[in-house]
Amino acid sequence: MNIIGIVCEYNPFHNGHAYHLMTSRQALGGDGAVVCVMSGDFMQRGEAAVYSKFARAEAACRCGANLVVELPLPWSLSSAESFARGSVGLLSALGATHVSFGSETGEIEPLKKLSQLLMKPEFNESVKAVLNEDGSLPYAAARQIAAEKELGELARQLELPNNILAVEYLKAIYELELPLIPMTVQRFGSGHDKEWDGRGPKSATELRNLLKAGKSMGGFIPDEAEKVYKREREQGRELTDRSLLEIAMLSRLRMFDEEYFENIPDGGDGAGRRLYKAVREEGGLDGVISAAKTKRYALSRIRRMCLNACLGVKKGMNEGIPPYARVLAADAAGCEIIKAADKKGSLPIITKPASVKAMSSECQAVFDIGAAAHDFYVLGRKATGERRSGEDYRQSPVIIK
Repeated sequence: MNIIGIVCEYNPFHNGHAYHLMTSRQALGGDGAVVCVMSGDFMQRGEAAVYSKFARAEAACRCGANLVVELPLPWSLSSAESFARGSVGLLSALGATHVSFGSETGEIEPLKKLSQLLMKPEFNESVKAVLNEDGSLPYAAARQIAAEKELGELARQLELPNNILAVEYLKAIYELELPLIPMTVQRFGSGHDKEWDGRGPKSATELRNLLKAGKSMGGFIPDEAEKVYKREREQGRELTDRSLLEIAMLSRLRMFDEEYFENIPDGGDGAGRRLYKAVREEGGLDGVISAAKTKRYALSRIRRMCLNACLGVKKGMNEGIPPYARVLAADAAGCEIIKAADKKGSLPIITKPASVKAMSSECQAVFDIGAAAHDFYVLGRKATGERRSGEDYRQSPVIIK
């Protein structure tokens, strides 16, 4: 059986995601199960999810996915390279035969060509040469300049956010020598952080903005997903007011010394020192991020640094691939995939959270930091009764009958 692997955040799951699942299956003749590796409560761009990982996984399984496992916190809050490596590594361990990702280009061959260029040792030297010429450039901009010197117009594809991640997935597949067949579906509708023009799906960013404004997402998300989100909303578990977490975050950040900031992911090159200073001088999180950001330090990097510092993620935690696969939701076909992967034994699979206590110290450390992050996440819920700690150890996977 074909098993299609998808890397996702689903913040929230919308019609564009449903189209991706459907089109991926159709490309393989309508056959195949879908396994998703999904970020937990905090996103790669450095912000908290609107709905918890448990609710988002349930919504995905009610809308076409067969199995959703969590990408643990250190990989969720890392650069595109580590994010991609951890994700495709998990998919391969779960028995995926294909990896399907969205892209602006919609064609796999140009993306392969770009990934192969970026993997060449001599290309890294070209990027270093660009950085030596202009030390204020962020790495991504220097890489873009070096790529255009090699591939001309084709390199412009690296300026587009979904293409960037697509290239990182391909790099990870090649570098880890994984038996995964890559495939891509062209993204349509609203572009990343762009305004909807009336055609196709609205982006997740626009849908989150609707929620923050107290408006409905009706018509832009599948009905089954809306049922899950409505339940979360009614029970006071929807996070649309970031200020509820902001003071808690600033309070934690002010506890740490300069050396601590230098030892979080992306804290080198002076970025950690700059963030440390901003935390002490600014009165709000937006002010901290604005003060720490420079031409060299991108906004998403600073946001991730804030969360990594707040949640205790240290350099080196996101190396390799995650040490386990934690199941968040599954249907009958997904349960069969779990059984097959568990029998293969390439990676421990967590279906009962308490079982992690019998696993390796590495598994326990990664799970514990994610559980502590979830305890922090729930402080953003409107309903005080939904802010109890320990939910990560109490919550079993949602099984869709």
